[in-house]
Amino acid sequence: MLTKEQALLEYDFSRLTVAPDRLTRSTHGHYPRLAEEMLKIYRENVGEVRKHLHDRVRRSLQDVTDCPAKRIAAFCKLLDDASEFHQDKSAASAKLRQRVFSLAATKHPLVQTRDQLFDHDEANTKAEIAAELGKSWAEIEASLFADVIEFHRLRKPPEDLDAAGLLSRYNVAQTQTAVYGALSMTVWADDDFKMILRYAKLARLMHSITRQGDRYVFQLNGPASLLRQTRRYGVAFARFLPGLLAARDWRMQATVLGPAKRRFALRLSSSDGLRSEVQPNDFDSQLEETFWRQWNKLQAENQTDGWRLRREGTVLHQGQTVFTPDFSLSHPEHGEVLLEVIGFWTPEYLSEKVIRLKQFQHTARIVLAISESVDQAIPDLGMPRVTFKTTLKVKDILQILPR
Repeated sequence: MLTKEQALLEYDFSRLTVAPDRLTRSTHGHYPRLAEEMLKIYRENVGEVRKHLHDRVRRSLQDVTDCPAKRIAAFCKLLDDASEFHQDKSAASAKLRQRVFSLAATKHPLVQTRDQLFDHDEANTKAEIAAELGKSWAEIEASLFADVIEFHRLRKPPEDLDAAGLLSRYNVAQTQTAVYGALSMTVWADDDFKMILRYAKLARLMHSITRQGDRYVFQLNGPASLLRQTRRYGVAFARFLPGLLAARDWRMQATVLGPAKRRFALRLSSSDGLRSEVQPNDFDSQLEETFWRQWNKLQAENQTDGWRLRREGTVLHQGQTVFTPDFSLSHPEHGEVLLEVIGFWTPEYLSEKVIRLKQFQHTARIVLAISESVDQAIPDLGMPRVTFKTTLKVKDILQILPR
């Protein structure tokens, strides 16, 4: 994703709408050629540092009148994200700097040419340090700041990305920047509502679902609505967008906090032509992934008492309200039991969760797995429950299933 500094958003104060920057064939027909040039720069300069790659891209676009600095910076960010760079994770560069600067400190002040006042010149001092360290100065210089992001060296350029793909990623990424400060988002969906729900849960967004006829309505609470520290949640909100773009037959409207803290509307639909390449992880969280893997291991060893586990296999309806528990447990004799995992969320969201559980407490058999940090916020709902600290244990669920 892009940063706020790379965002190009146009606010219409008369209509109170916001439009992210978007490249189209009709208006930007010359951009596929420019994208090819940018990709060529990265592919032909493996081993170059990130800073110099960005300089090359800027020079190639400096005469393009409709390519502002923010757009160039955004392209560089997307090219970087599609590449691999050497990174010093061993702190070798920091140790090298400390050694070099310590050796150089005894020679200061350094001058270009020695004279009667100054005994140490730069060239001889570098040669002495290189001899001391057993390396050439070129080798030392190449490693001296290798841990600084601007000096990471390109190891692998974007190999599977073409010009059309780069421009498509740009359009999606600019749209993501518009929802960093979203107050709320409403999505109306048809057939692919389960996919949209999946992505909302993967992004760990606070959400509710209702049903209007054959259409499902998602209400998502945005990063600027409930939380004081909104940056992290804003990124999660933007991370949901590619999943939404991968679905069919939907429309969306978000309320975004814009300049002067005024509210603007962002509207988007599946017919707008934005395409997503992003694929989600299989699990909403590390907690659920660990539980899933532990269960399947024990199931393979016939240690789950005949119970089988599925991911979000059941959708419950109660009037216009929809509820999709995290897991479904099935047994050939005992039928189905649903498992809902409740971790840390805001008090408002937990209150909404309690209301939802009360609606469905008599429509299905539900087991609650609740984090100890929020256990007091969930009253006794007449549902079996287990609590956990950091890991949800399979044995705790198996022990409670007989109830």
